[in-house]
Amino acid sequence: METAASPPPADASREPPAEAGGPATDQAAPADFDSAAAARLTLSLPPVMSPPPAAPTVRRYSRATLSLTILATIGIVAALYFARAFIVPLLIGILASYTLRPVVDWLHRFRIPQAVAAALVVVVLVGGVSWMTYALSDQVTVLIEKLPDAARRLRAKVTSGHSTVPTALQNVQEAANELQQAASDVSQKPGRRNVPATVAPASDSTGWLQDYAITQSTLLLSIAAKSPIVLLLAYFLLASGDHFRRKLVQLVGPSLSRKKEVLVILEEVDAQVQRYLLVMLVSNALVGVGTWLALEAMGVDQAGVWGVFAGVMHFVPYLGPVVVAIASGVAAFVQFDSVLHALAVGGVTMLVAGLIGMVFMTWLQSRVARVNAAVLFIALLFFGWLWGIAGVLIGAPLVAILRVICDRVEALKPMGELLGS
Repeated sequence: METAASPPPADASREPPAEAGGPATDQAAPADFDSAAAARLTLSLPPVMSPPPAAPTVRRYSRATLSLTILATIGIVAALYFARAFIVPLLIGILASYTLRPVVDWLHRFRIPQAVAAALVVVVLVGGVSWMTYALSDQVTVLIEKLPDAARRLRAKVTSGHSTVPTALQNVQEAANELQQAASDVSQKPGRRNVPATVAPASDSTGWLQDYAITQSTLLLSIAAKSPIVLLLAYFLLASGDHFRRKLVQLVGPSLSRKKEVLVILEEVDAQVQRYLLVMLVSNALVGVGTWLALEAMGVDQAGVWGVFAGVMHFVPYLGPVVVAIASGVAAFVQFDSVLHALAVGGVTMLVAGLIGMVFMTWLQSRVARVNAAVLFIALLFFGWLWGIAGVLIGAPLVAILRVICDRVEALKPMGELLGS
């Protein structure tokens, strides 16, 4: 039986058959590319048009957004006003911790624990203030007892120089009374009995001053009553070290570069704020000591009290030294009964504040960002209206701290330019 012959093996080198519908030569790529054909193909293509430049985006705020912003601002200001009894001691404690931080860090370098160093600083501070209060308590008592008599003497000296000729204000007031009487006479009906018009009692022009003094004294007494809470807050902030800084760095996210950037910003802000507050504290202490020595040499009574008053009021830029000069000048006028003595005492207080401020504040402004004088004055007016005397005292440090933060944070640099000079 014959078997069928198997087909011969296919030749591996044989070309695959061409597809139906076209010659086999169409599948082979030409060796050389016709440059003329390529040029004609390029010329036949439509030109590629570049996209037009994007128009600058203009950020527009709707009326609803603007209204919500205004309402939020009003709400924040109202909250700061009504919560002033809580916010003012809180801010004082935070500022005190920033001021004393360099001293605690210096003690920590000698291997003293952070909590112990903070306790030592707070105890020394409380002891110094208590000793100064005890040493000046007699002078403060004498000064308070002399206030009514000094006010009467000052009023007598001011009114004794007036002549019996009525002043322009009195003439205007008399003319207004005559016009009011004439208008009441015309408005009466004929035949009606003329009833003399009752003169309303003159309002007390000093009532607003008394109310303001009582309100501010109440606020200061409430802050003084909360001084233990302020000291405890300052102690805990000093004893915690950089705990809050590490917690704040953890909140920025897992990015290591972002954490480093935030850490550098916090360190710069802390250094600038601590330097500013410490130098301000030292300069104010020198102003107080210098004023005390100068007034003691001139024979002014209660010179120590005036020195403490000058040191405290030096926290208020521009206005503080002027208030001290006027108050000490009035006291010298009542004591010596001489205008020259009053001018000399007021001028000496201004000279001491000016010399120390010129030396320290010039160095401070070269190390810390300078604040615009107009912005600072407006801020003092705002904080004075918001928190009274306490707001005026802490307004300048708050504005300086805000300027330092705005200069270090990229998103807040426009505000820093507004606050800067």
